[in-house]
Amino acid sequence: MRPLRRNKNSRGLLPGYTLVALAVLAVAEVFLFLKVPVVQDYFYILAWWPYIILADGLIYKQRGWSPIKGRPVGFLSLVTWSVTIWLIFELFNLRLQNWHYVELVSNPCFRWPGYTLAFATVLPGLFETYYLIKTLGISEQVKTRPFAITPTIEKTFLTTGLIFLAFSVFLPKYFFPLVWGGFVFLLDPINARMKGPSLLKDLSKGRPQKAIQLLVAGMVCGLLWEFWNFWTKSKWIYTVPFVGDIKLFEMPVLGFLGFPPFALECYVMYNFACCLGLAVPWEQEVNKKKMGWHIFVVLAIQIAFWFFVFSLIDQHTVHSFH
Repeated sequence: MRPLRRNKNSRGLLPGYTLVALAVLAVAEVFLFLKVPVVQDYFYILAWWPYIILADGLIYKQRGWSPIKGRPVGFLSLVTWSVTIWLIFELFNLRLQNWHYVELVSNPCFRWPGYTLAFATVLPGLFETYYLIKTLGISEQVKTRPFAITPTIEKTFLTTGLIFLAFSVFLPKYFFPLVWGGFVFLLDPINARMKGPSLLKDLSKGRPQKAIQLLVAGMVCGLLWEFWNFWTKSKWIYTVPFVGDIKLFEMPVLGFLGFPPFALECYVMYNFACCLGLAVPWEQEVNKKKMGWHIFVVLAIQIAFWFFVFSLIDQHTVHSFH
């Protein structure tokens, strides 16, 4: 991965789109508390897209480079895969029953595009926050002792990942939290084997910075997710066994511990798709001439998958429409 660099913004100016995003977010907040119906229905989208653009602008101000301006193709790939990856967790939730949605728009012609635009913010929100944290220099000087990635370590990670995911599905009442980490153990050593970005590989070289920054990004985004969700009409509500009574916003307090590993999980899952050639890398420059038409075939398959899961969400996860 090339380091973040200064190259086109020597005066450290905020790009114009940052101010527009800040204005949209401020207006959305005001209209939310004025209980404007369309804002109550779509506030998640009206909050998170401006936040993503605002974070991108702040990164550009400091570095003269940002994910949107510097790697737009990778960012667009991140947007589409954000929907797909989040919907994998929606499928798990059909078994876990840890959250449900209330007061959603009844017309699917408006609701399904809303799903798409909302779920498309998950990975961009996390990774823009990660880059912002990296830009601020948080944990950049932290180092750990290097170690060799042995076959035993790889097998231990793979086995742990399989156990985590299996237990969360077959014994969800007691092991539901394991879904927020299973893919990290399962897929990251595979990414390392395929010579892709890997947290395990970074740790083996004594470089824990990225893992720490992703963990912090996960907690920051988790707090924003829950804060903005709490005030809206169309929202999600949790039904978590054992720990659901003590809450911060709508989230059981202990549930916030799931956001940091969720950020690691999103990182690992997206890079696994990149290693398979199904997604465009977002941490490195891409030769556009080498991008095949198969990317569009993958996108078509993803959209079909979206529609399938959207219908399941409507049937099993949405508790009320209006």
